[in-house]
Amino acid sequence: MSITFLGGAGNVTGSRFLVQSEGTRVLVDCGLYQERKYASRNWDPFPVPPDTIDAVILTHAHLDHSGYLPKLVHDGFRGRIYCTQATSEIAAIILEDSARIQEEDAAYKKRRHEREGRRGPHPEVALYSLDDVADTLLHFSPVPYRRAMSIGDSLTFELRDAGHILGSATVRMEAGLKGQKRVVVFSGDMGRPNRPVLLNPERYSRADYLVVESTYGDRLHNGATDIETQLEEAINETVGRGGNVVIPSFAVERAQELLYHLKRLMDAKRVPRLLTFLDSPMAQDVTGIFSGHADLLDPDLAREFRSGGSPFRFPGLHMVQSVEESKAINRIRGTALIIAGAGMCNGGRIKHHLVNNIGRPDSTVLFVGFQAEGTLGREIVNGRNPVRILGEPRDVHARIAEINGFSAHADRDELMGWLSSIDAPPRKVFVVHGESESSHSFAGHVAAKTGWSVTVPDYGDLVPLE
Repeated sequence: MSITFLGGAGNVTGSRFLVQSEGTRVLVDCGLYQERKYASRNWDPFPVPPDTIDAVILTHAHLDHSGYLPKLVHDGFRGRIYCTQATSEIAAIILEDSARIQEEDAAYKKRRHEREGRRGPHPEVALYSLDDVADTLLHFSPVPYRRAMSIGDSLTFELRDAGHILGSATVRMEAGLKGQKRVVVFSGDMGRPNRPVLLNPERYSRADYLVVESTYGDRLHNGATDIETQLEEAINETVGRGGNVVIPSFAVERAQELLYHLKRLMDAKRVPRLLTFLDSPMAQDVTGIFSGHADLLDPDLAREFRSGGSPFRFPGLHMVQSVEESKAINRIRGTALIIAGAGMCNGGRIKHHLVNNIGRPDSTVLFVGFQAEGTLGREIVNGRNPVRILGEPRDVHARIAEINGFSAHADRDELMGWLSSIDAPPRKVFVVHGESESSHSFAGHVAAKTGWSVTVPDYGDLVPLE
């Protein structure tokens, strides 16, 4: 039995872990790389022939965990894609949106490069099409939490709630080795306990091998309990200047949690009832999925849905669908709240809102999520000025602010809390899905606190499980 680390190793995105046992090949997650310096890996041939992979187990629907699936199917994968029902519904929305954005971006880049007389580092075509996405959705095979499933003769697995986004899961995989059983647990993206929307992450008592994320493994979410105060201050300060509040947001979970807190602030009259635009058709579609999965939600939210209400809607909220509606936002006078994707500013409608607001001293660009190295969002947060948006340098005059407490990723101590339920020391802990500094810091912390054997694998490492 072995694990090959084909993504999310030494970096944050592109999670792909290949498990091989007794001739069976299973890929845990199949994500897109989103950091610029690793983008070429999306175009490289997959390290093993896709038609030799028996199944994919998907921890959740975020693009850096699911976004390579249509390319894998296009190149020959014919197995099942196992995940929760909620993940299958959200993934359908995310993958279709990804294909559309890629086709639009490819056409835009081709026109721009022809005008500028140059070529980019990657082909000026979409990585995959909407037809590829349609083919991919036929392979989805939803399974409930805690139901044991078999793949081939040597592997079984079950999913448990990870508390990260709706439908997210950790994976417990069991394999027979020379008459014995080995248990491998993948954290996927680990959520946080005691959050207002989802249930708490489930724990495990045994793992021979652990593959654990480390996005926030070198820090704590200080002030995380005061999200609404920080949001209140950012909004009211911008209202005083007469500008807009532009919030790059992930469509899944982050947009819904933002709406939840904005509704509470407006209902309590802590902020004025402002025109609020959710300029993300994908986020709107995902929001609609929540009401059908009340059993996965915090009990208070579940009760509100069951009584016919919604914790995500309030007066003044406008759901923006068309491009024309999106452009019309820029003609509004006075302060508006604009929530748009993508969360790391690496695509989607947020770029156009940045073009119209990042040069305005009266506006605020408010980041409420992790910005991976090499993304436009990271450049803005780090203070680069000017920044390149839609092919042109843009001077930054807007106020740049961050609220880190929104993170759906567990921090160092929350990850340690999840690991603390393991009864006996694992044979090995693999720390993944984090920037190098964060992963190595967390690995050292785990080793120091527990005495366990901990390592940070590199991209491409094949590790035998003894």
